[in-house]
Amino acid sequence: MPRYKLTVEYDGTPYSGFQRQDNAPSVQGALEAAVKAFCGDVITLKAAGRTDTGVHAVGQVVHFDLSKDWPADTVRDAMNAHLMTEAVVVLAAEAVGDDFDARFSAKRRHYRYTILNRWMQPVYERGRVWGVKKPLDVGLMQAAADRLVGHHDFTTFRSAHCQAKSPERTLERLEVSRDGEHVYVEASARSFLHNQVRSLVGALKLAGEGRATADQIEALLHARDRTKCPAVAPACGLVFTKVDY
Repeated sequence: MPRYKLTVEYDGTPYSGFQRQDNAPSVQGALEAAVKAFCGDVITLKAAGRTDTGVHAVGQVVHFDLSKDWPADTVRDAMNAHLMTEAVVVLAAEAVGDDFDARFSAKRRHYRYTILNRWMQPVYERGRVWGVKKPLDVGLMQAAADRLVGHHDFTTFRSAHCQAKSPERTLERLEVSRDGEHVYVEASARSFLHNQVRSLVGALKLAGEGRATADQIEALLHARDRTKCPAVAPACGLVFTKVDY
């Protein structure tokens, strides 16, 4: 059966996360319905990452098998024709070998979190950023972020509902930058725990506000205690940007 790799963009606001739900809209459900509508195949696709409710993507990757060969551009365009009423679009499609797996073939995943750092609430960018009123010191945030990079037990910074067998992950990159009123936190790793990025951003916000030092953020990491995690950043500011294969 021919296999297709798709790069997908979506606004996570109207969906109950990526994963298919029985009684709620999902990105996976929208994509699978589009496949059935264009060629009649009932599929279960696999994704590079299962984003949570309200999390967005500009570079999500999925794969699935079809019962017959189609030109990759036809798959892309036909699916998009059936996604017109959804907040999902297929950016690219390509035929791949049956050894490709969107999840297990991935070498690295990249996320970006955006904070709008001003006194006024977000309006134009509502649903895309976390509005933080108190001025953030990016230097303090980066100093704290540097303590979190590397291979660690991230129990403090993962959801209590995380189903991963191990809390250990290697965080390859955690960079903080500012462009005017926007503060960006960019994270890269082979894989992430449930809510890990949003939990880390919540901790870095405390550092940026001067409410926690880099030493204190590092101490939270070594505590390996979820109850000590600061308030988790809201989903709206998080975007799944890219997958490396």
